[in-house]
Amino acid sequence: MNAVDQPHNNQLSRALETLRQGAITGAAGGLAEIAWVTLYAAATGANPAALARGVTTATGMNALLPADPIALGVTVHMAIAVTLGITLSFVWQALSSRHTQTISLFPFTVAALAGVWAINFFVVLPIVSPAFIQLVPYSVSLISKLLFGLAAASVFRQLAAPALNIQRARISPRLP
Repeated sequence: MNAVDQPHNNQLSRALETLRQGAITGAAGGLAEIAWVTLYAAATGANPAALARGVTTATGMNALLPADPIALGVTVHMAIAVTLGITLSFVWQALSSRHTQTISLFPFTVAALAGVWAINFFVVLPIVSPAFIQLVPYSVSLISKLLFGLAAASVFRQLAAPALNIQRARISPRLP
């Protein structure tokens, strides 16, 4: 490998690591939302399957798996969650590399997910699938997104910890 290839390989490695972290983060956030909605449904007698079916309807994917809209709804939800996690990961990578002292992980992810919720429930869903916004109260869906943000921040922190420890070791080696 020559010196010209090295920066390209480092950029590719960073991008792949950001992608990996984003996918894991999105999966964790998606699972946190599923857990919250399941808990809400158990406490109130609501039907979580109706929400899963609502996801397939809202995304226009009913025809893909008409025999099992619940499984499809969960699959679509998790695919969207992973995509959102990857997006968050790249945005966080860009922001945190430039603003290390002024931006914090937990407020960033919670604010980002609150923004996603607001856009979904006040702009996109009223146009695409008005019935979906009636499936659970706004407060329940907002808490769902905020839990996604908290789960995402926790996973980001855990995934970054080994890299930070290696970086710290390089900066300040331990004395005997």
